[in-house]
Amino acid sequence: SYAAPPVLMVAQAWGWDSAFMLKTFGWKAALAVTINAVLVTMVFGRQLLKLDREGSAQGDEGQQPVPLALVLTHLAFLVMVVVLAHHPVLFIGLFLFFMGVVTAYGRHQDRLILREGLLVGFFLAGLVVLGGQQQWWLKPVLTSLSSDAVFWGAMGLTAFTDNAALTYLGSLVDGLSPEFKVALVAGAVTGGGMTVIANAPNPAGVAILRRYFDHGAVNPGILALAAAIPTFVAAMAFQLP
Repeated sequence: SYAAPPVLMVAQAWGWDSAFMLKTFGWKAALAVTINAVLVTMVFGRQLLKLDREGSAQGDEGQQPVPLALVLTHLAFLVMVVVLAHHPVLFIGLFLFFMGVVTAYGRHQDRLILREGLLVGFFLAGLVVLGGQQQWWLKPVLTSLSSDAVFWGAMGLTAFTDNAALTYLGSLVDGLSPEFKVALVAGAVTGGGMTVIANAPNPAGVAILRRYFDHGAVNPGILALAAAIPTFVAAMAFQLP
């Protein structure tokens, strides 16, 4: 019913439901995330503990506890976002109400990351509008590749472009085999996308962590190098039968 953009771009066109996603992708993704989380914790455990202590020491001073009613209100908003995801008029009304609550109780809220979210929205809107014009060259390219080739190709491309773009363009091509479709989406989610607007968490992460990087910018070369091992782990997980 809801998922990341690269899945949403193809789920309806290819008839993929939640059960299919769990069976085909879900457990493999969970395995990759677990292994990578354990590796990161083992390598950077001391640094993470240090950050936790520093954050607690700075954050406890003058910080007011968040009322339980406000926590439950946020949870209710999350539930309603899922329920109303396919009803734009009601969704917009819910979103406006959410912004009102955040503004009214600003002392308990972090800054809304609206600008970064709108960048992702404009990108996806442009993808849907302009993507349909790319079928003339995309179909012969994709149909000339094997399932294995498209997996590794998609993984490499989406690391530096966008995974939703590639899966959406793939959904425009008729006659693809089930194995080919799975390989395309698996490669897209393995590569992930390391540009700032490639995935919704990316602009949020950059906004939160920007102050920890030199000149407030993320070095793309170092980011690609750091992502190599986690990407390899994810690739091996998605290659499991």
